[in-house]
Amino acid sequence: MELIGPDDVRYDELRWPALPQYRHVRPSAIARCSSTEDVVEALAYARSHGLAVAPRGGGHCFAGRSSTTGLLLDLSGLSTISVTAAPAPTGARATLATISAGARLGGVYRGLHEHGVTIPAGCGPTVGIAGLTLGGGLGLLGRRYGLTCDRLVAATVVLADGRVVECSRAAEPELFWALRGAGGGQFGVVTSLVFAAVPSPTATRFTITWPRTHAAEVIALWQTWAPDAPDTITASLAVTADEVRVFGATLASFDPGPLSGHVELRDGLSWPDLKRSFSDEDVPDDRIVYSKSEFFSSPLPRDTIARLLTAWCDLNFTPMGGAYNRVASDATAFAHRSERFLLEHASTDRIAVRHSWSIAHPHASGRLYPNFPDPDLTDPAAYHGGNQERLLAIKQAYDPHHVFGGSR
Repeated sequence: MELIGPDDVRYDELRWPALPQYRHVRPSAIARCSSTEDVVEALAYARSHGLAVAPRGGGHCFAGRSSTTGLLLDLSGLSTISVTAAPAPTGARATLATISAGARLGGVYRGLHEHGVTIPAGCGPTVGIAGLTLGGGLGLLGRRYGLTCDRLVAATVVLADGRVVECSRAAEPELFWALRGAGGGQFGVVTSLVFAAVPSPTATRFTITWPRTHAAEVIALWQTWAPDAPDTITASLAVTADEVRVFGATLASFDPGPLSGHVELRDGLSWPDLKRSFSDEDVPDDRIVYSKSEFFSSPLPRDTIARLLTAWCDLNFTPMGGAYNRVASDATAFAHRSERFLLEHASTDRIAVRHSWSIAHPHASGRLYPNFPDPDLTDPAAYHGGNQERLLAIKQAYDPHHVFGGSR
């Protein structure tokens, strides 16, 4: 372990989170970890100095919980990726991907593709694999293969007292259950994750655009089609000040369902190239963007859609359904298995975001995606539904002194 203090020339670069609203937070020290043993040593240092601890893989936490005034655990040195074959219950051979907790998605997709495999996960190339997985993990392959956490088969975790545990369905099963969707940084520091990989596909990227004046019509059609589309297609919807855009990827021939607009297709993309095509469009922006989101289990009424469009927030709709919803709500800690879509309201104006959210909220399920933590939230059960009591018991068993704050 290497300990970095505020007087080190590298300190500001290393403490810098991805989200600008948390860049004022200054840790007492930064522990650069490149092994599980380094994490054990870092936690011992934190205990001896009475410091709060925040693990960081990517630094994208919407509520700033990957920053701290205590000890920041920089896990970027834990970035190895390996692929092996293992016996499967069916008698066939399963492909397992072992990924260290500091790896980020861009490197994960490239590293796995070299072996002809991938995992269902998000698009942001700098998003950390650990945080994404622990909070569920939505992505373009999710409707086909489930959440990122649904592919998790084992993990290595350093507990608050320094013990290292290997967990799976067979070993530490309650902790393993909790790691699949409760949210990151709550029970210990995950240093390695093992996934059941899937074939790395060739896909078609699609974009359908309309002028913003078509927004009400497109939203109404999208919310009755996208969650029920074939598993091979993921079609998200974005409404901005200028346009309406339905976009995503399909593993089969492109079928836009009831939607008709200006269509652009990019065929024959490898999975890393498809993911890169989305991130290449991201323009670095240091503006503070506020957001609030909720799940919906039924379509928004047309009059609510009309009111939403007068709030002038960006609206981002993500479809659920498919493999996401073919898992029981208590099979993993991720409880949101009957939702149709996720709606995010985003703007540089916090008041506008809250207003937009308040328009849609009466029709929402009242459930929140753990990877989109909401600092305004007063009821943490909204993240976990009927799994809340079980998670509280696991927290008491593995982190009784609440060393890890996590995203709840």
